[in-house]
Amino acid sequence: MNAVTSRQIPLLDLQAQYTPIRGEIQAAMERVIASQRFIMGDDVKQLELEIARYCGARFAIGCASGSDALFLALLALGIGPGDKVLTTPYTFFATVGAIHRAGAVPVFADIDPLTFNIDPQQVASVLDRHSGVKAIIPVHLFGACAQMEAIVPLARSRGISVIEDAAQAIGAEMNDRRAGVLGDVACFSFFPSKNLGCFGDGGILTTDDPELAERLSILRVHGAKKKYFHQLVGINSRLDSLQAAIVRVKLKHLDQWTEGRQRNADFYNRRLVELGIPITLPAAHGSTTRHIYNQYVICGDRRDELQTFLKDRGIGTEVYYPLPMHLQECFAHLGYRQGDFPASENRAAASLAIPIYAELTQDDLEAVCQAVKEFYSG
Repeated sequence: MNAVTSRQIPLLDLQAQYTPIRGEIQAAMERVIASQRFIMGDDVKQLELEIARYCGARFAIGCASGSDALFLALLALGIGPGDKVLTTPYTFFATVGAIHRAGAVPVFADIDPLTFNIDPQQVASVLDRHSGVKAIIPVHLFGACAQMEAIVPLARSRGISVIEDAAQAIGAEMNDRRAGVLGDVACFSFFPSKNLGCFGDGGILTTDDPELAERLSILRVHGAKKKYFHQLVGINSRLDSLQAAIVRVKLKHLDQWTEGRQRNADFYNRRLVELGIPITLPAAHGSTTRHIYNQYVICGDRRDELQTFLKDRGIGTEVYYPLPMHLQECFAHLGYRQGDFPASENRAAASLAIPIYAELTQDDLEAVCQAVKEFYSG
């Protein structure tokens, strides 16, 4: 082991998060087990109320995953075969997979290379060139909101719906308004690696529109409001009561964990600059009033070599994301080519996530910084 690190520093340590709240989690799970109500139980209803309150939304609708949340949002808005949906190519597969799953056609706009989020100027340009766009899915990537104050008016002026992909952004804010109320509907994930994660898959949607909320609540249970009577063709995407109970416990601690991530990001922002390391650090748009740092991503030359170097020193990293969506083999039929979205392609080739979770010590953070410094000084 290199002297820079005294112990392994994983990209994410869920054990460190779980241990202090083990008793709370186990009590919540025991309560659900004792009730034997595992599907759509009281914990799901209570979590929906609590998430709606947390996001400042009127309604929240639980579902089986963040991927399903995106698909359900498209279904509820009537997006279907042949409709175009505009989004970013620099995102996790689920964003674009949901569009394809709905039978719609993905259309891409490039990102702002500083924020990693979709560029409103590129959105405007794409909308000028493409007719038939029915929805825009801005992704609040890595925990910072996209520039919704610019994107939403563009959409509204054309009668286009806005779906927030907020899978990585629970609690993030733009102009002091939280992700979840910035568009027509928002989609969140409770995947374990998220800031608010469950013990498997889970998701939730938020909206202020009562009709949309009603459609979503029907679509997630096979399209039936009354059992065995189907108004719509929906899917089976119910949030399990056990998962809801776990998320309810974690929600009480979320702001504390977010503050820890923000402190760690502040340390990196200062220390990496002090050390004079030739990398680009993450930036948030000026309207972002709360960044929740689901990931802390740096960009620099020789990214893959740096990742190997850090691994050899016991420091966990991850590449988010190595290949933009427009270059994925499964979307080759869309006709995009290398060079079509240069900012996304550049970030895919240079970005590397380093540990940011709340339980990191200052010694851990310093060890990461010194290891990055050592690599670029070699």
